[in-house]
Amino acid sequence: VQLQASGGGLVQPGESLRLSCAASGSFLSIRTMKWYHQAPGNQRELVARITAGGSTYYGDSVKGRFTISRDNAKNTVYLQMNSLKPEDTAVYYCCMGVTTYLGSRDYWGQGTLVTVSS
Repeated sequence: VQLQASGGGLVQPGESLRLSCAASGSFLSIRTMKWYHQAPGNQRELVARITAGGSTYYGDSVKGRFTISRDNAKNTVYLQMNSLKPEDTAVYYCCMGVTTYLGSRDYWGQGTLVTVSS
């Protein structure tokens, strides 16, 4: 199972970005999909998650600005980030709970850098 994240870049404060993360390989199902971010010198933090049933959770710092969604047919999770702030600058990682014939565990993407700066 491989996760490929994309969509990061350099934007100005107030602008938007949309991150994508697609899973590929051989697996039976994907449960919860999550986005984390990690700023330099900081621990990796949960930004948002979405369950297989579509229930969502957001960290306090992104509520009302970020939206997580998933396309099960494409095995893809998205993170729409609006009204970006300099403090959103970080590497963003996707994480999916994947079930294969060998069992269930979390898989991680490689990270995509988001820089918010004027």
